[in-house]
Amino acid sequence: MLSTNFIRQIPQRWLKVAALALGLACAAALPGVSAPRETDTPAAAKDVAPPAKRVVVRFLTDSDFPPFNFYDEDGVLVGFNIDLARAICTELATSCDIKARPWEELFTGLKSGEADAVIAAHKVTSKAIADVDFTERYFHTPGRFAGRKETTGLEISPAGLDGKRIAVAKGSTHEAFLKTFFRDSPLALFENADLAREALAAGKADIVFDDGISLAFWLNGTLSRQCCDMKGGPYLEPKFFGDGLAIAVPKSDPEIKGMLNDALKRVRASGRFEELVQRYFPVRIY
Repeated sequence: MLSTNFIRQIPQRWLKVAALALGLACAAALPGVSAPRETDTPAAAKDVAPPAKRVVVRFLTDSDFPPFNFYDEDGVLVGFNIDLARAICTELATSCDIKARPWEELFTGLKSGEADAVIAAHKVTSKAIADVDFTERYFHTPGRFAGRKETTGLEISPAGLDGKRIAVAKGSTHEAFLKTFFRDSPLALFENADLAREALAAGKADIVFDDGISLAFWLNGTLSRQCCDMKGGPYLEPKFFGDGLAIAVPKSDPEIKGMLNDALKRVRASGRFEELVQRYFPVRIY
């Protein structure tokens, strides 16, 4: 489908071609005057059509990863990624087409040409990069500490947590991080993050270390019994917590990657990105 701007350019080119043809005919008819050769035409004067503007950007996502992408109680696809995709389309002055597919079918749909991009909170990994390309990172999943509200003045550092009992999920990247940087703190290992957080709420641990997004929702939910809050700042080491989330694009379409990167910058500069973070995350994760 051609854009309106492209259609408007067609008559102008016809007029230019017609004028050039008329000039050549007149010049050839005059004695002693030869028609200019094509090579005599300055390069700047040649009519080069600009690339066609995209009328729509087609996104794929999945529907089971709240708050990033999920169906609400009315069966409408919503979430942080959905609103971010629409904000990107607004910056690009294009329509948005967003469809949900099972997670395992997203890259297949992208490479088959069903979509221009996948926005489903994919982490940038070496395995994924071998399959698709990615935009600049738009989100990171930090590691965060949380402790009881009455525990004040606690310095979140290896020295400040020396001897403090830290609850953490066994076998997780968060455990690996603590064993690397908080070696003097005894670790209370649990089978999963839910049990580690419950140990903190029950007073069986001094502090918990977990994924910042999960902690934010736990702190704001009923399971925490409003016992605790975030302590210290975010930890974003890629070796442990990944290289961030990005929009997947085909390796064969560098144009869409550039368009999305430019639009993401404008969404951030406008303040719209921060509005979306505040809307979908009840506790600040950064």
